[in-house]
Amino acid sequence: SGVNRSGKKGDISGFETHPGFYQMCRNPNLDTTDWDWAIDPIGMEYMLRDLYNRYNKPLMITENGLGAYDTLTDDGRVHDSYRIDYLRSHIAAVGRAIDQGVKVISYNPWSAVDLLSTSNGVKKRYGLIYVDRTDDDPKNCARIRKDSFYWYKKVIASNGGNLD
Repeated sequence: SGVNRSGKKGDISGFETHPGFYQMCRNPNLDTTDWDWAIDPIGMEYMLRDLYNRYNKPLMITENGLGAYDTLTDDGRVHDSYRIDYLRSHIAAVGRAIDQGVKVISYNPWSAVDLLSTSNGVKKRYGLIYVDRTDDDPKNCARIRKDSFYWYKKVIASNGGNLD
């Protein structure tokens, strides 16, 4: 994906590069987030298998999540089915890698609570818990559990066995 600071799909102002190390490019076969980051659970499964086969060391996913616009409804809820779909597909990919012998000792979503995105402020939300504030108005910073919070609670209780 390229650099997208607006959060409007397709608003790419260039490609993120670090000369001599990497250059990101768009894969037209993958869906993307509002910020044009690729969504690729099959790629995660492949990466886990490749790294484990190469190094034969247990693996830990420390950060995996979806930055999105979340809306607080009039009834004080956040219905983020898109985040549940994202997490479900990635956890399933980890499960498939484990079924093929990869030792994965941890999967951690990014993040439990909405936090400040260094390049996109508060509008790009990652958490399972909504923080009621904007970039311009700190409001009361109330913490509100999103639908994804309750879903992930069931996933944890089932040790990843229940992804419904």
